[in-house]
Amino acid sequence: HVQLVESGGGSVQVGGSLRLSCRASGDTVGKIYMAWFRQAPGKEREGVAAIDRAGSPTYTYSVMGRFTISKDNGQNTLYLQMADLKPEDTAMYYCAARPYWRGEFIYWGQGTQVTVS
Repeated sequence: HVQLVESGGGSVQVGGSLRLSCRASGDTVGKIYMAWFRQAPGKEREGVAAIDRAGSPTYTYSVMGRFTISKDNGQNTLYLQMADLKPEDTAMYYCAARPYWRGEFIYWGQGTQVTVS
């Protein structure tokens, strides 16, 4: 199985920046499709950003121009660089992954809290 462990969350003022990290074990990030999700209180979980084997990113519209997803295959780590943070970005952020042959994300991290105020 693939184990995902997030880190880097915390509290930041409006307009600030944070970088989230997700270290993967059990497989390499170059062989799985990886993404960041988030869930705020009272809201459903939403996809934030994803990156494929070639490094091509996908973002939800609300974070375009502010967030950058990247990966380091050598470190087997996924990153989410967040800039110009807004209160509406406050949520639990989850790292997720799936094999390319699987249509659903089946591996999830425990989450890391991001609070913007």
